[in-house]
Amino acid sequence: MSEPHSARPSDKDDKPSLLQRVLEFINPGPNTTEELVAAMAEAEDDDVINADTRVLLERVLRMAEMTASDVMVPAPRMDLLDIDAPIDELVLQVIRTAHSRFPVFQGERDNIVGVLLAKDLLKLSRSPSLNIRTMVRPALFVPESKGLNDLSREFRLSRSHMAIVIDEFGRIAGLVTFEDVIEQIVGEIEDEFDEPEEEGDIFGLADHTYRVSGDTPVDRVAEAFEVRLASSDPDESFDTIGGLIAHELGRVPRKGEHFDIGGLRFLVLHTKGGAVRWFKVSPHDATPDDA
Repeated sequence: MSEPHSARPSDKDDKPSLLQRVLEFINPGPNTTEELVAAMAEAEDDDVINADTRVLLERVLRMAEMTASDVMVPAPRMDLLDIDAPIDELVLQVIRTAHSRFPVFQGERDNIVGVLLAKDLLKLSRSPSLNIRTMVRPALFVPESKGLNDLSREFRLSRSHMAIVIDEFGRIAGLVTFEDVIEQIVGEIEDEFDEPEEEGDIFGLADHTYRVSGDTPVDRVAEAFEVRLASSDPDESFDTIGGLIAHELGRVPRKGEHFDIGGLRFLVLHTKGGAVRWFKVSPHDATPDDA
């Protein structure tokens, strides 16, 4: 008669989990994050884990040491909606910036009263009788020192996708999104404007203009277009074309805006994370209709 409970473990129990294998490999455990990262590199060399797993685990470890202030969009670069502005004006701002949600302020920019989803604003444009205040959702406020692990948990519990970051004096320091946090683990979430790095940073377009990455070195852009690109302030120099143009404007340009420099017109195609990702570049005298 067979025993009612076999002492032989199942095949599933025979197989150690990935975490168990890593722990067995690094036993006795390292005392610091750097030692753990080094141990995981050894684990990869010994085929305990693969390269993708090591990178993922390292990012998780690094994220544990990061705070909201490390990944936030600074307050001056935040795109906000004024709750007292006309609906048509708000709709145009939504179209121009192409965000899915916006912090809403009343009176002063530091007076954030909530968050408005772009899709809700479109409802207002179709039904003017609706009150915009009824569409505004509560905002999630977090301190600059909020750890990303805790912030990720708070995002999930509150079902929020955006948090307003405040400094030690209670002032608005910036904003952070759930995507910003997730990107610390999985890497940048690409969209239709993103290109693999090996494909370059300056692309020719069918209309004889060019698409130029915002982080392209200024010298490379100047050489490619055979122009001189320099700051209006002789004491200032900039590494990237996006940084140079933001300095000349005094702020990060928004989607649809353009700036002329060195005989070229830089039209903003796409922004992300408080910076310009792509410009459309053409000779200034060839684009009079864009002015």
